[in-house]
Amino acid sequence: MNLLFIIKPCTAAPNDPLNHLIYILLCFLTSFSETTILTAFPSLSHMAPKFVYFLFVSLISIICPLQAISTNQSQFFNLMRNSLSGNALFDWEVTGGKSYCNFKGVGCNSQGHVEKLDMTGWSISGRFPAGICSYLPELRILRLSHNHLHGDFLHSIINCSFLEELNMSSLYLAGALPDFSTLKSLRVLDMSYNLFTGDFPMSVTNLTDLQILNFNENVELNMWQLPENVSKMTRLKSMMLMTCMLYGPIPKSIGNMTSLVDLELSGNYLTGQIPAEIGSLKNLQSLELYYNYHLSGSIPDEFGNLTELVDLDISVNKLTGNIPESICRLPKLEVLQLYNNSLTGEIPSAIANSTTLRILSIYDNSFTGEVPQNLGKLSAMVVLDLSENRLSGPLPAQVCNRGKLLYFLVLDNMFSGTLPDSYAKCNTLLRFRVNHNRLEGPIPRGLLGLPHVSIIDLSCNNFSGSIAATFGTARNLSELFLQSNKISGLLPPEISGAINLVKIDISNNLLSGPVPFQIGYLTKLNLLMLQGNMLNSSVPKSLSMLKSLNVLDLSNNMLSGNIPESLSVLLPNSINFSNNRLSGPIPLSLIKGGLLDSFWGNPGLCVPVFVSSDQNFPICSQTYNRKRLNCIWVIGVSVIIIIVGALLFLKRKLSKEKFIEQDETMSSSFFSYNMKSFHRISFDPQEILEGMVDKNKVGQGGSGTVYRIQLRSGEVIAAKRLWSKRTKDSASEDRLRMDKQLKTEVGTLGNVRHKNIVKLYSYVSSLDCNVLVYEYMPNGNLWDALHNSQIHLDWPTRHQIALGVAQGLAYLHHDLLPPIIHRDIKSTNILLDVNYQPKVADFGIAKVLQARGGKDSTTIVIAGTYGYLAPEYAYSYKATTKCDVYSFGVVLMELITGKKPLEADFGENKNIIYWISSKADTKEGAIEVLDKRLSGCFRDEMIRVLRIANCCTCNNPALRPTMNEVVQMLIEADPCRFDSCKSSNKTKETSTVTKINSTIEL
Repeated sequence: MNLLFIIKPCTAAPNDPLNHLIYILLCFLTSFSETTILTAFPSLSHMAPKFVYFLFVSLISIICPLQAISTNQSQFFNLMRNSLSGNALFDWEVTGGKSYCNFKGVGCNSQGHVEKLDMTGWSISGRFPAGICSYLPELRILRLSHNHLHGDFLHSIINCSFLEELNMSSLYLAGALPDFSTLKSLRVLDMSYNLFTGDFPMSVTNLTDLQILNFNENVELNMWQLPENVSKMTRLKSMMLMTCMLYGPIPKSIGNMTSLVDLELSGNYLTGQIPAEIGSLKNLQSLELYYNYHLSGSIPDEFGNLTELVDLDISVNKLTGNIPESICRLPKLEVLQLYNNSLTGEIPSAIANSTTLRILSIYDNSFTGEVPQNLGKLSAMVVLDLSENRLSGPLPAQVCNRGKLLYFLVLDNMFSGTLPDSYAKCNTLLRFRVNHNRLEGPIPRGLLGLPHVSIIDLSCNNFSGSIAATFGTARNLSELFLQSNKISGLLPPEISGAINLVKIDISNNLLSGPVPFQIGYLTKLNLLMLQGNMLNSSVPKSLSMLKSLNVLDLSNNMLSGNIPESLSVLLPNSINFSNNRLSGPIPLSLIKGGLLDSFWGNPGLCVPVFVSSDQNFPICSQTYNRKRLNCIWVIGVSVIIIIVGALLFLKRKLSKEKFIEQDETMSSSFFSYNMKSFHRISFDPQEILEGMVDKNKVGQGGSGTVYRIQLRSGEVIAAKRLWSKRTKDSASEDRLRMDKQLKTEVGTLGNVRHKNIVKLYSYVSSLDCNVLVYEYMPNGNLWDALHNSQIHLDWPTRHQIALGVAQGLAYLHHDLLPPIIHRDIKSTNILLDVNYQPKVADFGIAKVLQARGGKDSTTIVIAGTYGYLAPEYAYSYKATTKCDVYSFGVVLMELITGKKPLEADFGENKNIIYWISSKADTKEGAIEVLDKRLSGCFRDEMIRVLRIANCCTCNNPALRPTMNEVVQMLIEADPCRFDSCKSSNKTKETSTVTKINSTIEL
């Protein structure tokens, strides 16, 4: 009897090693005849046929399912290879005879069944096949994070009954979540960084074997509460539910989850007191409850039982009471962050005995008393932020004892005494702020020369003595604030050695002597404030070298001599030479720039021509020839104006009917208009209105049409005619109300002064026409420069643009009261001057249009621009400064990648943020997103800026930095700060501190 034909269909050309072995065995068995069996086993003569039949059928039942499984698995990898794309899949040679068990990311058990599929960070895209469990029935590990997958495959995954680990983080999947109850063997569930909607899957509480649960950053879920039965997950070691719409109290039953090592519930809406039962979690190493805003009550003393605790962060809540001393005695505590609460009392002295504490951030509370003097003596402190409390007494002298301190921030307290000399030896410092205290005595000599420090703020104290000439080693210093002290002596010329200085404020001190001409070498300087001293030199001509200067204040000194004509090339937005002893003529260019009021209190100054002013400056003495020349000039200009006016009148009269046909609204605006000027610029409003014709049109957007108009004087301006919904039927009262609102808003915008904000020269209004007149930017906007131009922007130029925009936004957000929210930051609203210096345009225009009641106002105010819009803005309709930060982050990504916010390559319904987040977790992935047109020598600096962009586009607004913080981070990422523009091999300083961004105050 030979039954080989029975098994042939199941075993033909077996690829699997096990199938091959069984195939050989069957071939061997079938070579035996029934006679052979009877000879060997005569007692089985009556059973021989049945025995042989049973043997073959049993073996066939084993082989056929194995072969079917092998076929199914092969089909799945064929499906994957055909439906997904990405370089990582090139290893999958589905048609080359290679076993799929040897594919990259695939793991099989001894029977050839696929147990693991790990595609983490492969940057693959496409539709993931549904029904994975029917193809891979013994799948135990599935990792798909950081890819671009879509499709309805999530609900089929719950049929993988053997699944032990499921990681689908950073896929940005949408839709409802399934019932996970069927996955009884699941130990790891990571669904973080997605866009799931609907209810949180409470079914996870039934997964009693679960050890890791991560739902971080799922902001589209419905609001939900932690149930009391969460304690059923007794094996859970890590519960990470940050920013996933949790609200209500933390259940006391959480204290029964004694296996917990990591408990993170930050960025939610939790309320009530923190349960003392958390103190029973003896294995807990990290407890993070920050940014819930509404957790109240005191910090449980029972937290002192958490002897394994390393990280405790309960910042940004409404906690009251003291810091329990038991917490300060925890043997392994490294991070203690309690900032922005209402805590009181003294800092426990026991904290100075800690040998592990690295980060202590308790700013913005109401702590009193003295700081333990030995703080930092035994532990390697990295961050100490005690700002905005009521602490007093001397500063801790040994806080930098271990040589690791990066941030020392104690501003806005009542500290007294002198600065310890040990601070001058703290070479690791990046920021040192002790402003607004009662400190006195000299400034330690080496403090101003620390090699890595970027901000030194000693302002508003009682420091005395002179400024040491140690700036030569302060190559990283960008901001120096010494104002409102009693510092005397000279301003040392060596200050020019701090080549990266951006801001200097030494106002209201007792400085004397000259303003050193070497300050002109600080080419990055945008703020120089020396007012309120006794400086007694002339104004150095070298100040004209400060091309980035935005604010210059030398008022209330004893400066003498003439005002250098060369300063006219600067025309900073804020300049003040008042109350000095200056003499001679005020340069005509400064007068034309509208800065005449900046020179009052200088009796020796005069003006070269008559100027109507409250200051009544005398006209400078002139020769007869000069007077005659002026008369001729005035007469000549008058004649020209009369002739031009006559010609325009005739032209207007002859073409009146034609003009009305072309633009009835424009015609009506000729007859009655009002103009409000914010800068001294001479033009006839009618000249603007007549210039707004099609041939001069350069752009059109959501707020209006922009025209490039060359004035008769030769100057070029940009005029934006705002969209209007004004109709003849509009009630006059409503029109007046809207006009008043509009004028109020425009008046606010017109008074903005910053080198990175487009100047609003004037506002021209009529019954049916409203025009904003701006300075003209010859290099267009950033969008065209990046995406439509033949001109290549290198990385230093792009960084310059990013920093300039950030500084402009920081000015709008932090230097104005009330702050101005842009509402529509995008690359088309960033204009570039002749040197590619950026200027933010259309700031506040959304609000202007809203006040105007224009046609598109609602759309603009609510919708913004798709691709740049912060997620919370889309559903709250409430604009905040953090919305601007988010949009700026998208612009940063454009600068880094050279890509648009929305491109087909990103996948369906995906944007640049999603595309970058799927790649940037590794350095290799980050390098992949960088613009290939840029030089590789700036790769590290670009990656640093990429991290800043990621922070700016965080889904949780509270976790985004402020624009002040962004400015500082960009300064620290300057590609040219260590002359790396000339030498790409220079070592760059990098400084990263875990979770510091949220604790740092600029």
